[in-house]
Order: sequence, then C-alpha cells, then structure tokens
Amino acid sequence: MREQVPFSERRLHPVTPFRRAWAPVTVLAGWAVHDPNQAREQLTGLTTTALLAGLAVLVPGAALYGFLSWWFTHFAVTDTELRIRTGLLFRRTAHIRLERLQAVDITQPLLARVAGVAKLKLDVVGTDSKDELAYLGEGEARRLRAELLARAAGFAPESAGEVGEAPVRRLLHVPPGVLAVSLALTGATWGSLAAALVVPPLLWFATHSVWTVLATGLPLLGAAGASSVGRFVGEYDWTVGESPDGLRIDHGLLDRAHETVPPGRVQTVRIVEPLLWRRRGWVRVELDVAGSSNSVLVPVAPREVAEAVVAAVLPGVTVPASLERPPRRAGWCVPFWWRGYGLAVTDTVFAARHGLLRRRLSLVPHAKAQSVRLTQGPWARFKGLADVHIDAGAGRTVTARLRDATEADRLLLAQADRSRTGRREALPDRWMA
Repeated sequence: MREQVPFSERRLHPVTPFRRAWAPVTVLAGWAVHDPNQAREQLTGLTTTALLAGLAVLVPGAALYGFLSWWFTHFAVTDTELRIRTGLLFRRTAHIRLERLQAVDITQPLLARVAGVAKLKLDVVGTDSKDELAYLGEGEARRLRAELLARAAGFAPESAGEVGEAPVRRLLHVPPGVLAVSLALTGATWGSLAAALVVPPLLWFATHSVWTVLATGLPLLGAAGASSVGRFVGEYDWTVGESPDGLRIDHGLLDRAHETVPPGRVQTVRIVEPLLWRRRGWVRVELDVAGSSNSVLVPVAPREVAEAVVAAVLPGVTVPASLERPPRRAGWCVPFWWRGYGLAVTDTVFAARHGLLRRRLSLVPHAKAQSVRLTQGPWARFKGLADVHIDAGAGRTVTARLRDATEADRLLLAQADRSRTGRREALPDRWMA
C-alpha cells in the first residue's frame, strides 16, 4: 500500500515555461558560437521552405519542452527539509535539510521584475552549487523565504508560516552619486578603458586585420564596461540592513537582488582602500562566506560607517586603529613596497595589511582560523624574517609578511592557542538566535 504523503507539493509560477522554452534555442546558439563557420555554411545552404519548416518544428518543440519541464517540477516544505523534484526523462529529487540552510536569496532579473516573479536561491552548507526555485510569484517567494528561515530557526511547522519576515534595521545606504564618483576614482576603471582605446588601433597598424582588432577590442571594451557601467548597475541602490537572520543586502538597477549574509558563516573580511579614495575617507568592504558567492558587503562608504557594518557582521570584533610595520631590513626582501605591510593582533581578530597604493586590510576572527603556518625563503631566513599564514574557511589565506623571525615564532604558538579558545567560546551559528 502506498504511503500517504503528509505534505502538499507546489508548482512554480505559470510564467516559468516561457523561461525554460529558451533551453533548446540556447543549445543551437551555443553550437553556432562554437563552430561559426559550419553554422554559416548550414544557414546559407538552407532554402526558405526548409528554414520555415525548421522554425515550425523548433518553436512548438521549445514551447512543449518548457511546458513539460514546468509540469514535472514540484517542491514541498516538510518538517525537516525542502524537497525539489525535477526532470522530464531523468527524475531528480533534491533533499535540502533546513538546518543546513545558510542563506536564502531572492533575485529578480529585469524581465522577471516586469512579470512580477522572482527566483529563490538557496545556499546550503557543504555544497558549492546553489539550488534554486525559478520562478515564483514575488509575494510567494518572500513568504516561502520567511517560512524556510523560520523553520531553519526551529519554529514549529504550524507556526513557521505565521512568523513572517524578520524586521530589518537599516545600517547603510549608498547614494548613486557617491557610487558613480567612487568608480570614477578607481584605477581599474581607467586602466581597462585606456587598454580598450589604445590596443585596437595599435593592432590595426600592426596587422591590418579587422578580425584581429575585433577579437581583441571587444573583450577589452567588455572588461571596461564591466569595471564601470556594469559595477554601477549591479551595485546601484546598495542597502545593508541588520535582522535576526543575518545581514540583508539589497541592490541592483536592472536586476534586483535580495541577499543574506548568514550569521556566523563569515570567514574573513577585507577593508579595501584605493589610493584616490583616501582623501575622501572612503573604503570598500569585501568578505568570504563559507559555501556562498556573496563577496561584497559595502561597495563604498566612509571608514567609520564601514567599520560599524563590520562590527555587525563580526560581533565583538573591532577594527584595529593602528598596525605595526615589519622591521626596516624587510626592505632588502621587498624594496619600498614593504611599507604597505602591517600586522595587529587583538583579543578577537588577526589583522594583516598589504598593498601600498591599494591597501587591503584582512581580518580573520580567531575562531575562524583553521590552521597557522610559518614560512621562510632563503633570503628572508638570512635576514631573520618570516611569513605567518592564517588559513581560514572558504579557501582564504591571510598572510602577515616579513615579520621578525623571533616574533613570528611567538605569533605562531600564540595564534594556535587563540584559535582554540575562540572556537570554544564562539556563539552557535543559529538563525534568529
């Protein structure tokens, strides 16, 4: 006798088939890009009748594929997990345990915003890829997100739907004017733009080949656009808010994203200070989250505001006010640039700085340090210097470069003790704690 399913399955939004119908068309486009010569020969050899017949088969076939893939996709929330069943010919069922959820993000591409739908992305501990539900109605996506977070926090299933979204307290909002000025004062923007304007004319004079110029110039123009216009569009209206389920980040001009920095999952934080930003006192804050693609916390903000946001994402951590440079003999190993190195160790964090023109201060909470290493090259050993490496999660290593060898030995032993104590005293990583 078949077991009775104690939960109700739901389907995605009815607009989803239109999105999935593009899959066969994408396959053909990928083949054309992969082998453009053969694709051009095939197209030129087609008659009008054959072309119309091909379209008459492709369009209904794509529509049928989109409808069937939507029809055979279901999801359901049980007491302990989210189940997603997909597949037309080959069935796949994803079992996402709620206690393993570390972030539930909502994204809305431009066309999805027009249609009033949203995509739900799920970050799960121990997996590199994200499962997603695309698409749901915008209101349903928000309700489902709140329900998943409530159940992950331990609320009873019958009350999880009534909890609703956790309240948010705004910490930061980046005005569009400030964002535009910060991009204009970024060296990468001008460097990529200069390369896009200078390299193609030089290639034309050297080769007189249009294809060579296009093959080189278009990627350079794309890189210039991504470093300026692309970043402005992606980081437009950047807002950071604090809630019991983590920090909320909302941003985007065309495609809107509603992301979550989960509590306790941040491994390292970097405070970046480009040269042209220093007079204005601006910094950028980046982070590494285990198993998550979230990498930007603050695109641009005054230092004191950014440090307040860092204190919210790393409770109890204070950004060191001053750092100690390496000994002057470090200049024999790295001339001039050694002045950009620095180190500070507090009761809660290991902080290392590098970079002279573009300063980067990396912060690793002691509880997140997984291992500590000391390395010495032959010249550094001759000069009595050593590097101390802190390996954190998310594949990130923070290095205090060119420290005095005796100091490095003491730091190695002391950091191992701090890490053990930090892990023992760390608060549990719990939603809505």
